[in-house]
Parts: sequence; C-alpha cells; structure tokens
Amino acid sequence: MIFTQERLNQGAQLAVAEMPHVESVSVGMWLAVGGRHEAKRQNGIFHFLEHMLFKGTTKRNAREISEEVEGVGGYLNAFTAEEMTCYYARASASHLASVVDVLSDMLLRATFPAAEIERERGVIQEEIRMYEDQPSQVAQDLATALLWPNNPLGRPLAGTNNNIQRMRRRDLLHYRSKFYHSGNLCITVAGKTDLVEVKELLRPLLRHFPVGTRAPFLPVSRRQTQPRFQVVRKPIEQTQFVVGLRGVSRHDPRRSAFRLMSVLLGENMSSRLFQTVREKHGLAYSISTGASYYEETGSFFINAGVENSKTVQALRLTLQTIRKLSTRAPSAKELRRAKEYTYGQIHLGLESPDSQMMWLGEGLIGHNRVLNPDKLIQQIEAVTPEEVRAAAALLVHNERLNIAVVSPTAELAEIEAAARF
Repeated sequence: MIFTQERLNQGAQLAVAEMPHVESVSVGMWLAVGGRHEAKRQNGIFHFLEHMLFKGTTKRNAREISEEVEGVGGYLNAFTAEEMTCYYARASASHLASVVDVLSDMLLRATFPAAEIERERGVIQEEIRMYEDQPSQVAQDLATALLWPNNPLGRPLAGTNNNIQRMRRRDLLHYRSKFYHSGNLCITVAGKTDLVEVKELLRPLLRHFPVGTRAPFLPVSRRQTQPRFQVVRKPIEQTQFVVGLRGVSRHDPRRSAFRLMSVLLGENMSSRLFQTVREKHGLAYSISTGASYYEETGSFFINAGVENSKTVQALRLTLQTIRKLSTRAPSAKELRRAKEYTYGQIHLGLESPDSQMMWLGEGLIGHNRVLNPDKLIQQIEAVTPEEVRAAAALLVHNERLNIAVVSPTAELAEIEAAARF
C-alpha cells in the first residue's frame, strides 16, 4: 500500500493512495464527530445531519445529487459512527472531478429544506422502528447502554423516536456550524489518481469550508464496579443474548493481543466459541465476538442466538470458554492460525479502492496518521501466547460483566445466576 499524507493549510488532513492498476477512484470526506459528541437531548442528530446532506444544495436538488454519481455508474453513501461521520463515493477515475464536486457541494451548500426535514424525520423514525424489530439489534443496544451508562457511547447512533421528533431545523444548522469545519475534516482518496490532481480538485472546498479545531467529547471516566443485567421479553422464536465487557483503547499497546484474543474466541468458524457452543453442544446457530476501539476505552461483545430452553446453558458455556483462555495460554499452533487469519483479513481488506479509502480515513480520524499495514502486521506477529491469555484475563471480572437478553421466556434471576466467571 503506497500512500501520501498531508496536513493542508486550512487544518484539514488529506491522504491519497495511488492505485494505477485500477480504473476507478473512491473518495471519502470524513468529519471527526459522531455519537460521542452529542448532547443527550440531541442524541441522533449527527445521523440526522448525515441524511440531510443528501437532500439538496443551492446547486443541486436531492435527485440531482444522486444522479450525478449514479448516472455514470458510481455510487454515493454515508455512515455515522461513535467518533466519525463519513460521506463517500466511488466512480470511474474519469469522473473524479464530478465526484469531488458533488461531495464538496453537499458539505458546503446543503440547504436543509423544511419539507425535506419533515420527510426525513419520518424516514429515520422508520429506520429506528426497523431496528426495534430486530432482536439481535435490540440486545446489542441494551448491552451497549449497560456498558456505558450516562455516557454518549451508550446511546443509539440513530437516536430515539422522541429525540428525532423534537429536533428542529435550527438544531441541525447549529450542529453543522459547530462541528463541520476544517479542524474535524479528513479527506481520503484511493484509486487511479495522484496527489497533485486531488489537491487541485479540493481547492474550492477548502477555500470556503469553515476553520476550526478538533472537537472534544465526554470521556469514560468511571470504572464499572458491579455487574449489570437486563432482560426484555419479546414474542420471538429464539433468544438473543449479548455479553458486553470493557476492552482497550485504540492506543493501548495490548491492542494487538486483544485483537488476536477476539479472533481465537469468536471471529470465525474455527474459533473456540463457535466450535464449543455450536459445533460440540449444538446450543446456538450463531455466536460471534467483536471488539471496538475508541480514543480512551474500548469494548468487547459476544453475540449469540440460542434455543430458548438452552439460554442458561449457552451463557454458562460462553463465560467458561473465556475463563479457560484467561487461565491457559493458547498453543503456538492455535495462535499461528489466528495470526494468519488476521493477516489475511488485513490483506483482503485492502484490495479495492473503497477499502483503502476507508483504511486511510480511519487512520487519520483515530491516530492523526495513516497506519502502515506492514507495521501493524509486525506488531501482531510479535504477540506471544501469554499476552493473549493476559488479554482474556482483562475480561474475567464479574463486577464488569454486562448481559442483555431478548427472549420470550428468559428470567432475570436465572440469567444473573448463570453469569459467573
């Protein structure tokens, strides 16, 4: 991966990955703001903002925004996360100028028409209702809220129906004015182009984009001192449970060991949880792990869908599997498999312009620099079996346990009784 990184005069950051062997180009306009930067009453506003930037500018209406990119075979999209918002597009390299102009137009000249705000308010509320109809998503949201109480990290990125109903045009304009500026802006481009061409195309955006400094957020300061549980009854056919535990930050030197620990436990079909809970005991159709890394903290989740009558057994076996790894280091052979899987995921994830554009952006937002994949692989390669065991031991504390269950039959008392490391 060959890339160039620059901090521009206006304070924005730029990274370009040249891929002369492809015929397309992917562009991402990133803002270092997301759910963590919202006040409680405005929970969901950055996601609302993301939707509204597609709804018309002084230069284009909503249809023209999409047609200008899709009309040449490209695509245009966006997402909101806890610490970032990204607007991105991909098209043939010959249409790079048009793609940059559309994204720049959205950032600079979105008009927030009142009729479109009302229409999109309903769309977002339907999106929230869709999530509420998905038991796995409900369990994940409940576990996140248990893990981060009284902090923006514990709130749903889409907000709540009540919050979305309360938001007014002035709220959206205020958040755009406060947070959409050069101090929060990162631009990443990957594909058949070069730094000189990209910088020239960005001049109109950077000439008019407001200037500012990187936005702060409320850090997670309190340690968890007691376990937290929540059971929600729903008339569904299968029980969903999520185990949530605090992990490590993106800057923690133990992150590589933590990543390998997650792979060993549940990121593929050869993982311990999949082999034990599903293959050996037949207790679940799906069981998996995932980790998130934030500026000063992190999270580790285990998600499972299990037969209603086997929920307690599956939960106990899940926690026992973590405890076993925390007390006995993996073999060299098992760790080698986890490392090779991780290397493969890194390499496969960098094959396309889209994935390289995302890699560049996540590095700039999270580290103020693009991460070198080769150096990252070197760090992972250096991890020892004992370091993986120690990473698992970080999780094995009953007082830091968070369990959310969505089920037609589960009882809170039986979940609490089963939840012991």
